[in-house]
Order: sequence, then structure tokens, then C-alpha cells
Amino acid sequence: MHKVNFDNNIKNEFKSLNITENFSEPVLEISSEELSGLLIYLRDNKNLRFRQLIDILGVDYPKRENRFDVIYLLLSHEFNNRITVKTSVKSDDTLPSVVPIFPVANWFEREAFDMYGIKFANHPDLRRILTDYEFEGFPLRKDFPLSGHTEVRYDDEVKKVVYEPVKLSQAYRDFDFESPWEGTKYIKKEQDKR
Repeated sequence: MHKVNFDNNIKNEFKSLNITENFSEPVLEISSEELSGLLIYLRDNKNLRFRQLIDILGVDYPKRENRFDVIYLLLSHEFNNRITVKTSVKSDDTLPSVVPIFPVANWFEREAFDMYGIKFANHPDLRRILTDYEFEGFPLRKDFPLSGHTEVRYDDEVKKVVYEPVKLSQAYRDFDFESPWEGTKYIKKEQDKR
């Protein structure tokens, strides 16, 4: 793995760029307006050649003004380098789609939309990919209820899948917090009788 060497003019070209390092790999933070230009630069620069988009990730910070961090993981096969590009976006804002730059982003952006509700402008087919079309909300947001809004089951009487409000069938559970390695009291009592 070679050390990533950026041209001195990268800071002049991208005004909002902030370069840090995490586990010996560069992390580039940039505004959403300059994101596409930076990704093209990283892909086409002959000294960098980050030509593979590995993944697009979302991170939810509900108390921040820019609620979501959107993270792009890139790989350079020629130089055996990895790089992280990070941008922030408000919950109702739209990011530019990077599908024209990296066609594989189609699926990644759809997943970020489906799980977090992050919207991408000019995406060729921005619709749900992992959840049902009638699914309410975005499951990876921190404010999404752990049990969900509805439950899905097959109803044998109507011979189809039905959606119902979530019903928790067990209101109270009594947990035994004793160590399984030491054995529970009732097992010890039985062993002592022998």
C-alpha cells in the first residue's frame, strides 16, 4: 500500500475540503455541492485512480442540524489504496446522485434512501430496495421504533399476506440473571440431594 499523495492544488480546487487521517487512511470531508467534482477528481487523477466505489453508508445524528453523514468508500486497485469521502446533509435536503460517475452507486443510493430516507437528485430509479413498498418510515433512523409500525403475516383464512398494527404478545417477562456457568439455584439443589 502506497501513501496517498494529493496535489497541492486540491485544496484550491475544492474550498470546503478538509483532509484528516483515520487508521492511516485519508478521510476527506466536503460539502454536498462539491461532492461530485471531488469524486470525479479522485477517479480520473492519474496519481490517485480511485476507480472503484466499494460502498455508500449513512449515519444518523438526529440532534444535529445536518442529520446525516453520507460516507463513500473508494478503492484504487493500481495503488492499493483506500479512501473515505464524507459529506453531511439535512434530513429534507437532496444529495447529487453519483450514478453517472460510478454506476454501481445505483444500488447503494437506493439502499440509503430505503433505510434512512436520504434523497439523491437525478437518480435513475430511486425507490425502495430492501423493504416493502407500503413500508412506513425508515428503519435505520434512530427515531424508528424497535418493534416497527406494522407486522406482516400470512392469513390462512383470506389466503394472503396481511398488515396489522404491532401487538406485543408478552407484556411482562421475568428474566433469570444468574450466571449459567455457576448453575441456577434449582439445579444446584437437585445436585446437592444426590
